[in-house]
Amino acid sequence: MKRCNWLLCLLGSAWCSSAALAQDVELHAYIDGRLVAAPDETSWTKGGLGKTRFGGGGTDAQFGGAAVVGTAQLTSALLALAEIQLQTTDRPTVSVIEAYLRYRPVSLNRWRWSMQAGAFLPPISLENDAIGWTSPWTLTPSAINSWVGEELHAVGAEGRLEWRGEVNTWELRSALFRRNDPAGNLLAVRGWSLSDLTSGLGSRLREPDATAGGDGDGDQSTARRYDPFQNIGSRMGWYANLEWHAPGLGRVRLMRYDNRADPAAHTASGVFAWHTWFTSMGASTDTGPIHWIAQAMDGATVIEPGYDNQFRTGFRSAFLLAGWNRGHWRPALRVEHFSTHKGRSDAGIPQGEHGNAVTAALNWRPRDWLRLTAEVLRIDSASTQRARLGLSSKSTITQAQLSVRLIY
Repeated sequence: MKRCNWLLCLLGSAWCSSAALAQDVELHAYIDGRLVAAPDETSWTKGGLGKTRFGGGGTDAQFGGAAVVGTAQLTSALLALAEIQLQTTDRPTVSVIEAYLRYRPVSLNRWRWSMQAGAFLPPISLENDAIGWTSPWTLTPSAINSWVGEELHAVGAEGRLEWRGEVNTWELRSALFRRNDPAGNLLAVRGWSLSDLTSGLGSRLREPDATAGGDGDGDQSTARRYDPFQNIGSRMGWYANLEWHAPGLGRVRLMRYDNRADPAAHTASGVFAWHTWFTSMGASTDTGPIHWIAQAMDGATVIEPGYDNQFRTGFRSAFLLAGWNRGHWRPALRVEHFSTHKGRSDAGIPQGEHGNAVTAALNWRPRDWLRLTAEVLRIDSASTQRARLGLSSKSTITQAQLSVRLIY
């Protein structure tokens, strides 16, 4: 926490200095309050095996979160961005979602290049492009982008090369980064989740008590938490992203990510470096008033806790979202599938999980500063982890939320 406070103070001082010198400064923010009808299963955020952000049953008022993002155009070519959020689901946490400097010189021809350095999210999501890395369509992002928000950040440098044609644009982005060695841990020990609980620098993620050696009573003092954004070893990760975009036609992205972590490395407290790699492909387009988003991800994560003792978890997920632009009204429907696979046990029984989820949301934005959202999320899944704990391997849960979000 001391490191986090020092980081926040440093970012705040840098932001104030930058804003004082900037040609143009913009601030945007949101604060979100909700009424939540939670499923009976205890959420993973409280040490259980539930796949939603909220759990424990009942209907209660909840704090959905708050975030502030500021940009300062220091010169015609230099931009500073900082995005900070407040979350309280596990425990009150102020964290940095993104904070970087971007240099993009003016270009008078079809080619344009830029560089950015700092902390940033890899360009994976086509859903979460609103303030605080939230979605304009649903409260809860897909399983893919839930995990991206939980465990994936890059602290390093990214280069971007863009070619602007008369009809379409091609863009290549590639980065070298550090401080993402534990990425993949949650997918291996917990599996997929659907939650808008985004992590940032300064966050600490909680493992389910059953996999962390706890007693499962939800005791906050004994919960197993870890920093998902740290170096464990000396390797540097990379990603490359190719994007095609044509106004009026749509957008396609193809990414390869590899954190290149040493799977045998770990901290003194037992946090392992998970070697995680994946390929992600996404596309979006409009057909009349309907906006479509599709995305698929396939990858694996590996640790080697001992000599010739490797644990590998393969993971896959895909979704399709349809959103309807109706002026102040925006209904949306998303269907998706997810799975993990851990090979075979000695008994020859496949280990892992598989499941499907359906999300229906209705957004109403009568004012620029006000958004009301009603959402119902249903998840059907089966997990061998649950069976090993003496529970039914199958789980069907429903979470309903009514959100009031104030936007600046």
